[in-house]
Amino acid sequence: LHVTIVDSLNKRITFLNHLSEQLNLKNVEFVHSRAEEFGQNVKYREKFDVATARAVARLSVLSEFCLPLVKKGGNFVALKAAAGPEELKEANKAINTLGGSLKEEFAYQLPIEDSERTIYIINKIKETPKKYPRKPGVPNKSPIQ
Repeated sequence: LHVTIVDSLNKRITFLNHLSEQLNLKNVEFVHSRAEEFGQNVKYREKFDVATARAVARLSVLSEFCLPLVKKGGNFVALKAAAGPEELKEANKAINTLGGSLKEEFAYQLPIEDSERTIYIINKIKETPKKYPRKPGVPNKSPIQ
């Protein structure tokens, strides 16, 4: 298993590098970059079997950050809260435009706090058009709809 972690804050990357050294982790790479720029980097674009992200944006925006990184036949895995079904509806055009297709979804309740979560598995069925992801800030300001 090879893991690549991307973060726009160098402070977090520095900490994660230190932590991985202390834990003697192998096959882990940390990259200081914005998701929009990382997805345009030919070294990483459409090279990953699986991509996921922490809950930093709505599904349409996360799709633009993650799907350009996934190779054809790979998957983007998104964890969403109670608004997941609504987000999926509004993200359908973005997912299709970016080369994805909903493969599976798993809904469940978190223990103790009893809140709803859904995991969406989006299969990459075709290449992402070269113009995606767009420049930093654009996906959040103007999601694909």
